[in-house]
Amino acid sequence: MPRCHAGRRHRGHAGQPRRDRPHRRQWAHAVLLLDRAGWHTTPALKVPENMTLLFLPSRSPELNPVENVWQFLRGNWLANRVFDTYEDIVDAACDAWRRLVAQPEAITSIGMRAWAHIGRS
Repeated sequence: MPRCHAGRRHRGHAGQPRRDRPHRRQWAHAVLLLDRAGWHTTPALKVPENMTLLFLPSRSPELNPVENVWQFLRGNWLANRVFDTYEDIVDAACDAWRRLVAQPEAITSIGMRAWAHIGRS
């Protein structure tokens, strides 16, 4: 089964300019919106100086758009199924993702919350 390891998640050249993209501004600053999963909050995670981590409140999946995407995928294409192998799970998830990407209006509606869009209909 796949595992998440904080020490492996930040390998590479985080925070360094990419030589293959000279047209992009070097050393731009990024703000990442994250939930409080253990691999996001571990002291082992090395955050580059040009990156700020902004954490969502604990136990607030309604504020995390990715949680809404997964809920939509499960509710429409992944729920109530039995998979024989890990590969079958990956294939089903990829198929569900392709179906979702083919519906841009669904992607827009998943992230919309009436209480979060004051003054918009």
